Amino acid sequence: MNRPIPSIDVAAARHRAGLLAGLGAYGLWGLLPIYFKLLPGVSALELVAHRIVWSVVFLAFVVAGYRLWPALAAVCRQPRLLGALTLSSVLIAINWAVYMWAIETDHIVAGSLGYFLNPLVNVLLGTLVLKETLKRGQLIAVLIAGAGVAILAVGEWQTLWISLSLAVSFAFYGLVRKLTPVSAAVGLSVETIILAPVALAYLYWLSTQGTLMFGRGQLLSLGLIGTGAITAIPLMLFARAARSLPLVTLGLMQYIAPSIQFFVGILLYGETLSSGRWASFALIWAALVLFVWDSLRGRRRVAA
Repeated sequence: MNRPIPSIDVAAARHRAGLLAGLGAYGLWGLLPIYFKLLPGVSALELVAHRIVWSVVFLAFVVAGYRLWPALAAVCRQPRLLGALTLSSVLIAINWAVYMWAIETDHIVAGSLGYFLNPLVNVLLGTLVLKETLKRGQLIAVLIAGAGVAILAVGEWQTLWISLSLAVSFAFYGLVRKLTPVSAAVGLSVETIILAPVALAYLYWLSTQGTLMFGRGQLLSLGLIGTGAITAIPLMLFARAARSLPLVTLGLMQYIAPSIQFFVGILLYGETLSSGRWASFALIWAALVLFVWDSLRGRRRVAA
C-alpha cells in the first residue's frame, strides 16, 4: 500500500488549520456587536482606543507565553516589515473606527453589508494583485454585487460610505497581512504597539476633559479591558487563516460574520430595511450564492 507523501500531509494539515482559524475568526466577529452594545455610553473613538491599548496588554502575555520576544525584536529590526505592518495598522484602525461608529449609531446592518461585500473585494484583489484566476461565475458574481451597491448608492447613500469603507479597508488589510511574512501574534503585536501612543494620548485627553468612561463602573471597566482579548483573538485567527488559505477561500468563508451581524441588527436591535436596501441585499446575497456555488464546483472539478 502506498504511503501518503509527507508534503501533501503537511499541506492538508495547514489547510485544515487555516479553515478552523477562519471559522473561529468570522464567528467571533459576527457576535462583536452584542459585546460592544453592552458597553453603553462609550464613544466609538474611545472604544477603538481601548481595543488598541488592551490588545497590547493581552498580546504581551501571548508573546511571553509562547516566547515570541526574539521574533518580535527581529521584526522591529527590519524596516520593510515594519513599513508593511504600519500600513496594516492604519488600515485596521480605520476599519475599527468606522465599525464602532456604525454600532454606536445603530447601523449594524450597514456594517454587515460592508462585510458581505468584502469577499468580492477579496476576489478582485486576488485577481488584480496576486494574479489569481477569476472564473466566469466569479466575475458574474462581482458584477451582480456591483449592481447591488449601485442600488444602495441611489437609495441609501447616507450609509453607503460605511459599507464601502469597511469592505475596502479590511480587504486591503487582509492583502497586506497575506504578503507580510510575520506570524499572527507577532504581527498583531507590532500593529497595536504602533497604534498605542495615539490611543493612549487620546484616552489621556478624554480624562482631562472629564469624558473618559473607563473607571465609571466596575463592570464597564472590566468590559473595556476585555476588548483587548475579543479584538486580538479573532484577528490572530484571521491572520493565521490569511497566511494559510488563498484569498478566494477566505472570500468563501467571509459571509459567516456579516450573516450573523445582519440578524443581530434585525432581530436583537430592531433595525429596519428600506425597499432599496432589501433589493441591494438581495442582489449581493445572489452574488454570494453564485460565488459559493462556483467555488465549490471548481473544487470538485480539481478533486476529480
